[in-house]
Amino acid sequence: MKALPLLVLAGGFGTRLQSVIADVPKPLAPVGDRPFLDFLLQNWREAGIKEFVFLLHHKAELIESYLQQVFKHPAFKQCHYSTVIEPNPLGTGGSIANALKERGYEGDFIAANADTWLPAGMKSMLSAPTPSMAITKVSNCNRYGKVITQENRILAFEEKQTKSESGWINAGLYRLNSQYFQDWPTQAMSLETSLLPKLVKSGKMNAIRCDCDFIDIGVPSDYEYFQKMVAAQGSDT
Repeated sequence: MKALPLLVLAGGFGTRLQSVIADVPKPLAPVGDRPFLDFLLQNWREAGIKEFVFLLHHKAELIESYLQQVFKHPAFKQCHYSTVIEPNPLGTGGSIANALKERGYEGDFIAANADTWLPAGMKSMLSAPTPSMAITKVSNCNRYGKVITQENRILAFEEKQTKSESGWINAGLYRLNSQYFQDWPTQAMSLETSLLPKLVKSGKMNAIRCDCDFIDIGVPSDYEYFQKMVAAQGSDT
């Protein structure tokens, strides 16, 4: 059976985090003596991912150098990785469309952000139907916007609110198919605004509920929280 590839969105500038980690790209933000991406790769490998495709732009050479070392480790002996470097920033949707076109890939795949910790998400996504989006419940969803569901189907996205309330949010992990990107131009486009609303409107988008920690290290406060969590639990997070 063909391994389901994981497309890792790792090309962003990490603007909000640059005041804290100005010398490295966001996926390599240090957590103790390890980069953040190290925790993701361990989790994804243990979930069953064997084929990794990293979509890179900002400081791509640093991430490539890191990957060369990681995939020499015996733990990744059964895994394979490759990189796609964008000449210009293409956004989440444009980045995926560009990678699929460059690799000539057809079929299902998983896409994940390289700045989000969702430990139970990948295993759930491997057995999910296509298309699916991981959602997780947070105590304050006004920073993200709320996902409205009915049973296991996503009905709508609710815009960010000024008031604080709990709810389900997009966890940045998807199971999609290359056919959704066939007619996309090679330009900067957002997955969240250009594709996901169309899939929701068609009634096809499945909700995969992930009842686990959700940490987006894209802002200094959450990055600090992840560091404290790892320090409290030890390096086997």
